[in-house]
Amino acid sequence: MEEKQPIVAHICCAPDALYAVSLLQDSYQVTGYFYNPNIHPVEEYELRLNETRRVAQHLGFKLIEGKYEANRWQQLTARFKDEPEKGRRCQICYAWRLNQTALLARELGISLFTTIMSISPWKNAGVLNRIGRMTGGKFRLEFLETNFKKKDGFRKSVALSKDFGLYRQNYCGCIYSQQAR
Repeated sequence: MEEKQPIVAHICCAPDALYAVSLLQDSYQVTGYFYNPNIHPVEEYELRLNETRRVAQHLGFKLIEGKYEANRWQQLTARFKDEPEKGRRCQICYAWRLNQTALLARELGISLFTTIMSISPWKNAGVLNRIGRMTGGKFRLEFLETNFKKKDGFRKSVALSKDFGLYRQNYCGCIYSQQAR
């Protein structure tokens, strides 16, 4: 049996990971990276991390947990706090998390990285993929472009997470999206 190519996949939450990582595992040896300093409040962060740990154990992939750097995220995005969802604030957030994912991939000696955020209806896959390509170029890594929303991906993710009994959040994670809800 041929060995699968390793990939570092940025994971935003457990429900999305349950669907998207299982798809990635068909072709890749996945290392998940939970790096989400945007999630607010800290109790929400811990809940999402614990649920992601459950998914990692269930699917059998290695999960690396990044630092919770909420203050740093706040500094990076505060200037754009009044931007609408999918605006410049989100692009900064995507870029920061993909940058950290690329740094981890390079540190691990893995030349391929991606994000599963493209499954979310709150995320623009085209923007994510553009930022991912630019980040990959910066670090001389390959970025796997995805749009997990295709083929009813989000709907399938919702159904799977319900069957698995996962907590499913109703906002992207940041204080600004929480306030907007």
